[in-house]
Amino acid sequence: MIRKALLILAIIILLIQMFRPEQNISASAPANAIEAHYPVSKRIGALLRSSCYDCHSNNTVYPWYSKVQPFAWWLRSHITEGKRELNFDEFNSYDNKKKKHKLDEVVEMIEKNEMPLSSYTLIHKKAVLSSQEKNEIIAWAKELKNAIH
Repeated sequence: MIRKALLILAIIILLIQMFRPEQNISASAPANAIEAHYPVSKRIGALLRSSCYDCHSNNTVYPWYSKVQPFAWWLRSHITEGKRELNFDEFNSYDNKKKKHKLDEVVEMIEKNEMPLSSYTLIHKKAVLSSQEKNEIIAWAKELKNAIH
């Protein structure tokens, strides 16, 4: 009985490997990217790319486990939700009120240690932000918010 159940489970695991979600990789430079319209220093850009962009842009750097189901579906879900909340590559398509609100949320999520997600930083150690790095992003987001009219 257990042997039969394990065999069925193994077959299901093998079968689901054939179903791959579309990857979040854009071939072109995003015209609405935040850095194309607003000041983003090299330092802030590097911090955003290492800690935020995998889920909050149109380009994800995929880890090895993204090729294994059901992890690929789980990742796709996180990326879809992240981009729905804030997409740095589409930032300039937001109206000014939404831009300011999103920058407030950046500050809030970092201050509450809700971003980057702990499930993400568990595996992606380079995404962990130090207190100084958090303060740098917070200061940048507040400054940018005040510059948007």
